[in-house]
Amino acid sequence: MPVIASSKSYRVGRSKTGLGLFATMPIKKGTRIIRYFGPILDCRIPAQDDIENKYLFELNGRWTIDGSVRKNVARYINHSCRPNAESDVRPRERKVFIRAIKNIEPGDEINYDYGTDYFKAYLKPIGCKCPSCENKRKKQRAEARAERAKVKARAERKAQKAGAKTTAAKKKKLNGKHFAGKVGRAKA
Repeated sequence: MPVIASSKSYRVGRSKTGLGLFATMPIKKGTRIIRYFGPILDCRIPAQDDIENKYLFELNGRWTIDGSVRKNVARYINHSCRPNAESDVRPRERKVFIRAIKNIEPGDEINYDYGTDYFKAYLKPIGCKCPSCENKRKKQRAEARAERAKVKARAERKAQKAGAKTTAAKKKKLNGKHFAGKVGRAKA
């Protein structure tokens, strides 16, 4: 029997991606945090299959939960590529529970992986904003800046060497016999 977290163990709060669900108490690994609920939609009924919102949770090929109801606090759980929770889908019971897969500390945002279909449809076009992807992009930008600085420094050194060679060549010509001016004639 899984441990079930109390409703006081989380709160809705401001997140980088909008609203999110945050832990207010320590949540242990394996604890059932919250249930994702709403009207059950049947995809065989055309009117129900045409519903489009971002809170749809597909149970299987036929059944989908419409989580857009206001009482469904689980809809505020955001996506993460490195989540601290996962969805426990029970299609026969037509229920979805969100369960902790790591120990979650107070103040941590609760998040889970939405899956590849949702990611490709909604998140990839705008870019994933989960902390792991943000850190990865930050690291890539820093590496790109460092590479541009290296290339710029290399080009400046090359230009300085080329400038030094042309200056040295001009000095040799001026000091040698290649001087084109008239020398030694005095004006009368």
